[in-house]
Amino acid sequence: MKLTEIELSKPVRITNMACSNRLVSRRLNDLGIMEGTLISIIKRLPFGGPITLEASNQWISIRRSEALQILVEAV
Repeated sequence: MKLTEIELSKPVRITNMACSNRLVSRRLNDLGIMEGTLISIIKRLPFGGPITLEASNQWISIRRSEALQILVEAV
């Protein structure tokens, strides 16, 4: 399932990082967001705004369009 489809605060594991933008993909890897990482959604802003994730005790906001390209599985 896509990252945007999970419930708030539900932990999931990343199975595929298919970001089309190489810079975004590299930045997420630098922050520790990669395949196999446990994450959860903390906030969703309305009207297609960014999504705030928690991974390894840090909060990271990404665009909704990038979150649509990240596939996850329930833990």
